[in-house]
Amino acid sequence: MTTLTEKSQVTIPKQFRIALGLRPGDEVEFGIESNKLVVRKKTKKIPFEKWRGCLGTFDTDKLMEELGR
Repeated sequence: MTTLTEKSQVTIPKQFRIALGLRPGDEVEFGIESNKLVVRKKTKKIPFEKWRGCLGTFDTDKLMEELGR
């Protein structure tokens, strides 16, 4: 059980922080599902993820051969 503070803050109990893998500095998202509050750990996006696949695919062995290695 936790209590809402005057600043509308709550402490997430340790068992739930462990279950979600939450650590200091992590961001969480709040939502409502079936009239219940849901807390999720916000996934961190890799900065270059949007560029994945833009160069196509290549064969590493063939590339190394072309580089003369």
